[in-house]
Amino acid sequence: MTDKVTWVGKIDWQLRRFHGDEYSTHRGTSYNSYLIRDEKNVLIDTVWKPFDEEFVENLKKEINLNEIDYIIANHAEVDHSGALPLLMKEIPDVPIYCTAAGAKILKAHYHEDWNFVEVKTGDTLDIGENKLTFIEAKMLHWPDSMFTYMDGENILFSNDAFGQHYASDLMYNDLVDQAELYQEAMKYYANILAPFSPLVTRKIEEILGFNLPVNMIATSHGIIWRDNPAQIIGKYLEWAKDYKENQITIVYDSMWNATRRMAEAIAEGIKSENKDVAVKLFNAANSDKNDVITEMFKSDAVLVGASTVNNSILSSISGILDMVKGLGFKNKKAAAFGSYGWSGESVKIITERLKDAKFEVINNGIKELWNPDEEGLERCREFGIDFAKNL
Repeated sequence: MTDKVTWVGKIDWQLRRFHGDEYSTHRGTSYNSYLIRDEKNVLIDTVWKPFDEEFVENLKKEINLNEIDYIIANHAEVDHSGALPLLMKEIPDVPIYCTAAGAKILKAHYHEDWNFVEVKTGDTLDIGENKLTFIEAKMLHWPDSMFTYMDGENILFSNDAFGQHYASDLMYNDLVDQAELYQEAMKYYANILAPFSPLVTRKIEEILGFNLPVNMIATSHGIIWRDNPAQIIGKYLEWAKDYKENQITIVYDSMWNATRRMAEAIAEGIKSENKDVAVKLFNAANSDKNDVITEMFKSDAVLVGASTVNNSILSSISGILDMVKGLGFKNKKAAAFGSYGWSGESVKIITERLKDAKFEVINNGIKELWNPDEEGLERCREFGIDFAKNL
């Protein structure tokens, strides 16, 4: 990366699910670890445990492990700290710099009392010609998260902030496909960092207040920002402020296609009223949930539909609504729709769940008995027209 900084991480080309089964990684990921060589040698973060042996062996090719003076753990989550137990067997006394919460979590993960040095915002570590400054980034996205800034090289080691799950041997933002890069960056923000948007804004404003020159943002997943790294900072500020585009996303699940037909008719009504709005339809049962949530994050408004089943709603819609409630999207309008056979609770249930998720529900929704006929579909079109008029 520079004369003093070397990437020593791992590209995981085959990863397709992350955080258990909670996050899809269509383009793989990387676990970025960095080695700084100065008068003192510093390792920043490690990799996920499945790659711990490979990581340690490759690190030995870069440096005699006994020459590593300090380890910095910007974040204790296992995808960044997983190789620590194996590494610390080789160099057990090397101090690990982390936040107080980081030390607590690392002890809880690995049940080892390593040589922890707890730091807070503004603390520094002189390593020779350069100096490292620590910046706590609590809840971006764990209580222990922090950034490390290297002066001279002007590199911000940002851990999960500004990252993406995106595997590429090109490594840098100016070399990869820009559409792919920003698609993955937004997906990462929408599904992981959105709940902490007020903290994102405050932390970025705090960092900008330090007036630190930043030549590079070295993330812990995906691509390193070296060409105009401020561009991703600007995007985070934009995404953190109740972000929306001229888009309506319709998410539904359907047992026998009645609710699907309603969704398509509602979409027709919306487009007849507003030809410029982007309307996207997703069947939650066979669509990737993280991609759907990213589209909901982008949207000015959402419509959610489901058949009634067992006096409730279909499980895929229930799952999506649970996820978006936790993500805390702001300033988005919504409404519900659905088909039913006899009891017909789905629209009411979805409406309440949307309200719980802090969407602005603009009407009582629409439901159709059994399979809607042409009159029923026309009611759905009119519903779509009215919905578009209320945006």
